[in-house]
Amino acid sequence: MSFDIRPLITAFEDHRNPENARQMEQYMRNQFPFFGIKSPERQELVRTFINEYGLPDAEQLHDVVNVLWEQPQRECQAAALDMIGKAKQILNERHMPLFEWMIVTKSWWDTVDTIAPNSCGLLFKNTPHLIDSYAENWITDKNFWLRRAALLYQLKYKRATDEKRLFRYILLNTDSDQFFIQKAIGWVLREYSKTAPETVRQFIHEHDLKPLSKREGLKWLNRHSTC
Repeated sequence: MSFDIRPLITAFEDHRNPENARQMEQYMRNQFPFFGIKSPERQELVRTFINEYGLPDAEQLHDVVNVLWEQPQRECQAAALDMIGKAKQILNERHMPLFEWMIVTKSWWDTVDTIAPNSCGLLFKNTPHLIDSYAENWITDKNFWLRRAALLYQLKYKRATDEKRLFRYILLNTDSDQFFIQKAIGWVLREYSKTAPETVRQFIHEHDLKPLSKREGLKWLNRHSTC
């Protein structure tokens, strides 16, 4: 049975705000068109839709995400992520190809930075064998968004972080001149420093990281201690 997502898209169309859209498009460097619906209103429209129509099941989720991802307006991709977030309990390893496709399609930080820790991170934690099938390939892929996703999937793991893997992934990318890779390295180090401050401090000092990565990685440590 198919799941009709069109009423949600129609609701977005009915809530267009051209002035907001211009501002949002500029903020996102004109990568995508927008309806002009800000996040709180979009999330409320998604909640209203779910209250009326429910959530897709595990199989329907693929089609729903595909339809939303194919829409030009960025709010539709954000809505797909909203739907996935509401459907975490039904995610399984058969969704990993979908997440990989989402990472490399209409790629930008707003989608990748949600998919990697929230969706991929969840599945990798629940089904660790998927890491070798996906993250291990992503970390050296030509597509830097896949490399960014591999760096960020442990962002929320805290004490569950596979430290050896995290540091190895970072060292595989320290020579990258890509801003989004350097920033991801700094971000994941900063987050992990809240769990293992001494370990992160030592890692940063012992390795030749790009200035941006080092600066971002030390932010929390510099605010809470003397490095």
